[in-house]
Amino acid sequence: MDCVVKNGLLITAKNKVQASIGIADGLIAGLYEPGQEPAAGQVIDATGLAVIPGVIDMHSHHREGSEPGFEYKDTIYSSTRQCAAGGVTTTVGMPNVTPPPNSLDLLRKQFAIYQRDAIVDWNFNPAPTIADEIPRMAEEGIAAFKIFMVVDTGRSYPHMPGIGVHDHGKILEIMQHCAAVNLPLMVHPHDQALMDVIEKDFWDRQQRDALAYAKAYAAHDGVIWETAIATLLRLQKAAGCHLHILHTQTSGSVDLIRRAKAEGQKVTCEINPWALFLGCDWGAVQRLGSYALSYWVPEKNVPSLWEGLADGTIDIVATDHAPHTREEKEIGWIDGWKAHTGTPSTQFYVSMFLTAALDGKITLERAVEAMSTAPARLFGLERKGDVMPGFDADLVLVDLEKSYEVKDDDVLSLTGWSPYAGRTFKAKPVRTLVRGRTVYADGEVVGEKGWGKLARARRAG
Repeated sequence: MDCVVKNGLLITAKNKVQASIGIADGLIAGLYEPGQEPAAGQVIDATGLAVIPGVIDMHSHHREGSEPGFEYKDTIYSSTRQCAAGGVTTTVGMPNVTPPPNSLDLLRKQFAIYQRDAIVDWNFNPAPTIADEIPRMAEEGIAAFKIFMVVDTGRSYPHMPGIGVHDHGKILEIMQHCAAVNLPLMVHPHDQALMDVIEKDFWDRQQRDALAYAKAYAAHDGVIWETAIATLLRLQKAAGCHLHILHTQTSGSVDLIRRAKAEGQKVTCEINPWALFLGCDWGAVQRLGSYALSYWVPEKNVPSLWEGLADGTIDIVATDHAPHTREEKEIGWIDGWKAHTGTPSTQFYVSMFLTAALDGKITLERAVEAMSTAPARLFGLERKGDVMPGFDADLVLVDLEKSYEVKDDDVLSLTGWSPYAGRTFKAKPVRTLVRGRTVYADGEVVGEKGWGKLARARRAG
């Protein structure tokens, strides 16, 4: 063996067991009872630690595109450094970069940056807004396509022109094209017509700060989310594509998705850390303003969200990692519609969900399934998401009992801040391996630019 990780508590989606893991040529070569390991060139002692399959984040905003634009927020290098420190071994970028990749040429240019700079493995979701380009991009090993049902009011970012689609006819056409190439379509749900009315009501009352923004997006029990999701589910039924719904955050949304699944529809969804650990606390929204937004999730929704995650209605956890500068958030105290929306979380979210599991909200096995195994299975990421012979040796060693406080000084993002600063979590990742190579250990990122490779997706059918 090249390496043996010995004496750890291996936690997978199926069970927990004391085991040692043999690694050869970047792959899992075997699982062994402690004391029965073969000889190896390197031995990593995981005594007292949990070992989980490398985490797969299907939804992250890396900011750097093939032309200058938003790389001052984060680059692919700085983003994947955060991944390494947080236990994320595969990260999937979103298309709101400059220029938004919606053609084969632009997609390959985006790939080239990852090939040069990524520390961990990666994939990328282009925008399927040019019909003729969809089958061409589908051949590149991408995991999914992505569109936003939103047009920002008062700003052109982060939902920039060219990737926002809220015309239902165009969405149906895109779904049909995605079905034809057997690739999932990720959609940010949003009802723009309703939002136009809701926003105007707030503005007529001279309410424009971050708190007004939060209330507007949660208005009428989340009507903008649930009407959009209901429409998407009906369009999916017509098109037959694999629909993946982003930003699950209301009880009604969970109910809609649960019923669609019961009827056999090919639909999956995700939940983001901010929905369960940040935006679900009005006190945090009042204290942090736009720093806490993404969106406000009124507290009454939270039990349904945890229940949906526990029973599998909510399939996966993904970050929606979205770094912005302090200046881009500070304006929210005056005008929440001008503040850039989204919150960073890649570096710390594994600890959040494992802490929640230790607190009994979900099982440790379900946490691992939602963060690692289910993303690989649903999006066809080959040799990812589990610890089995023949799989990539993507592993995270975690000290389940180690508590730590999130501090801005420890943030690896170029923005230098976290909305979770001051919060204490357990389950700190202490070592991360990507295809058998250590990229994070002893509090330091040691991975090299270019080590990350395309986590190629296998197309359905």
